[in-house]
Amino acid sequence: MAKYSKKLVDQICSLIKKDCYTIAELCSLSGITRETYYAWLKAHPDFSDAVTRAREDYDHLVVKEAKNSLMKKIRGYTIQETRTVMVDAGKPGPDGKPLPKVKERTVIEKHIQPDIQAIIFTLTNKAPEEYKIRQTTEVTGKDGKDLIPDRPMTLKEAKEFVEKLNREM
Repeated sequence: MAKYSKKLVDQICSLIKKDCYTIAELCSLSGITRETYYAWLKAHPDFSDAVTRAREDYDHLVVKEAKNSLMKKIRGYTIQETRTVMVDAGKPGPDGKPLPKVKERTVIEKHIQPDIQAIIFTLTNKAPEEYKIRQTTEVTGKDGKDLIPDRPMTLKEAKEFVEKLNREM
């Protein structure tokens, strides 16, 4: 079993904050076994607390990055594409091959339009009462009357209704 040290704890926590490593990967990168990792979690409350804080820091980082990416998709953004055309310079290089020379360099700015799905996602989650993705179907009876009456039919009304149906058939 590896010797517990603050340096090793800091290394493990640094890995946790940096990326989403599995426990097996953390142990492999830190030079300890999984059994040692779990034993340290039980035996050293400071290790357990440090690991928990590191995971929370990583989770906050992921949420922050996701929000930034979502805002970028909502607003749209501009990127630069560079295209370079090379030609033979006519001079040999140290290895005997001809050296390339830049003939033309073109920089193009492209605007990426806002993403409609990202906008819909944000609106339906941030303002659900105003922006709903729901379809409602209203069914009414003849001439817009209710299909189900507000009060139950009397026996007399029910007999009249049955007679009316029989006449229509």
